[in-house]
Amino acid sequence: MAVERDIFGISGPTYLNPVNWNCENNRRSVAACLVQAVYVLERDRQLNRQSIDAAAPPWWEFFHFEMIRKLVDDVDLSIFGVIFEFNPPSSKEASAKGAPRFVIAFRGTITEKETISRDLSLDLQLVQNGLHKTSRFTIAMQAVQNVASVFPGSPIWLAGHSLGAGTAILTGRNMVKKGALLDSFLFNPPFVAAPIEGIRDERVKHGFRVARSVITAGLTIAMKSKTEGNNQRSVAEESFNILSSWTPYLFVNPGDHVCSEYIGYFQHRQNMEDLGAGFIEKLATQNSIGDLFYKALGWESEPLHLLPSADLIVNVSPSPDFKYAHGISQWWQPDLNLQCKKYRYS
Repeated sequence: MAVERDIFGISGPTYLNPVNWNCENNRRSVAACLVQAVYVLERDRQLNRQSIDAAAPPWWEFFHFEMIRKLVDDVDLSIFGVIFEFNPPSSKEASAKGAPRFVIAFRGTITEKETISRDLSLDLQLVQNGLHKTSRFTIAMQAVQNVASVFPGSPIWLAGHSLGAGTAILTGRNMVKKGALLDSFLFNPPFVAAPIEGIRDERVKHGFRVARSVITAGLTIAMKSKTEGNNQRSVAEESFNILSSWTPYLFVNPGDHVCSEYIGYFQHRQNMEDLGAGFIEKLATQNSIGDLFYKALGWESEPLHLLPSADLIVNVSPSPDFKYAHGISQWWQPDLNLQCKKYRYS
């Protein structure tokens, strides 16, 4: 469509001129475009596109960002992240209030021959709650930590899509433990659990969730009494309480089974409170059956999807297929039908 090409050029949503940095929709769109920039930058590398014909720069230059560092995987040498710095012209500085000083963006899986092997192995590590043990995470964590320490107090955004959202969650969680709360834009973040949200019958779905909560809470109590004593707070509980002050933005699509379970994860907590079973869910929401299984085997595990607080933004606009529902491009569209709800853990 001609109109679509005019609005969404090679730099994404060119209708954002100027950007209103105090508008949540504008902020979401810019964050999504900077994640897209990482995808395109890696494709430029794979296709050996040089600066004169590179497709990536317009994705950040349009919004007055500069690329100050590429984050390169040490296994396949692919570009998986970028540190961007906001540098608007002096004529636009007055309208830049609310803009980030830095954005650190991470791409997801690219199924091309140069990247598919490494990316899929990292997807598997994520499913096994082991992403924190990978060198890619180490590189990402060091980059975020360096920016935060060199520019203390500067507004820093994290942004990521799919596998990249998992990387952003993990770095964001670790920064919270260091006392830094970073604005985080997480697009289609993976939820590592059975996709109960896809069940259409609400009674069956609710029954599955209650059963899972009861089993998880029971296993948690059993392991806690065995290893730590009844009067001690578990490490998971302490960590959960520390994380509760961090409120990332989760952007999910109900047609995407990779992330849709976040919808039920947060709503179920409220449902259990209404049923008078808040204590059970308080234990269940801090743990997962898979995580407890790994810990029983003595494996180090850190489930990324267990988040105390979040702003959950659900795209209920029609999605033609899974590819679109899981894609990054939906998140810079101008007329999305979004349902937003704030969840705060106490």
